[in-house]
Amino acid sequence: MNNQLKKLQIFKEMHNKDNPLVLFNIWDAGSAKLAAEIGSKAIATSSWSVAHSHGYQDGEQIPFDLVIANLERIIANIDLPVTIDIEAGYGKTPIEVQKTVEKIIEAGAIGINIEDQIIGNEELYSCENQCERIKAIRQLSFPIFINARTDVFFKNVGDPHNDKLLEEVLFRASAYAKAGADGIFVPGLEDERLIRALCEFSPIPVNIMVKSPGKFTGIGVSRISYGPNPYIQSLEYFKTTGLEVLR
Repeated sequence: MNNQLKKLQIFKEMHNKDNPLVLFNIWDAGSAKLAAEIGSKAIATSSWSVAHSHGYQDGEQIPFDLVIANLERIIANIDLPVTIDIEAGYGKTPIEVQKTVEKIIEAGAIGINIEDQIIGNEELYSCENQCERIKAIRQLSFPIFINARTDVFFKNVGDPHNDKLLEEVLFRASAYAKAGADGIFVPGLEDERLIRALCEFSPIPVNIMVKSPGKFTGIGVSRISYGPNPYIQSLEYFKTTGLEVLR
């Protein structure tokens, strides 16, 4: 536990607006080892990648026992802080989510992503409901890093990204912070003006997801994730090269 706490503290300190933490998301022990070898400061899973690499669709379709087994293999093979994407927490109620995170902590992780998207439909949990779920996690004895993901922009992909959506994200960021969240993750947000405003007014570090290198540095972002893109690009290489050699 002392080593886990040390990794947690190091991980927290990596969230820096001047030098953001870059997470090239992985999906299994092999990709985690490679990420460590090329210089990753921390390891983060992508739920989409983990699910698809095991033959499942995203959306908590992969059995939780398999999620834990995969996490344990990752942690056994590297000596870096590990944060895991647990989607909506494999549970609707605060108690169910709390039990999920307890097992994540027991496996050795120091951080989680937990989203406010309701699994199975396009709706979000109310801010109040999501705060109760975050509070339940924070009641656990280990102070795991809670990266609270909000899908306000992600579910509005294709619609104009505007100040109204930003206001909702800031409202949730403030509420989630008060409930115990350590960071706010806003996938789908790509407008630089809105990102700057979010970083200026958010009470907790901002995490943005990108598709290509070199974006969103120097504008206040503290954490940059690549989500499922490393896995998708790996599959594209496999497919393209495979087609060439198998013809």
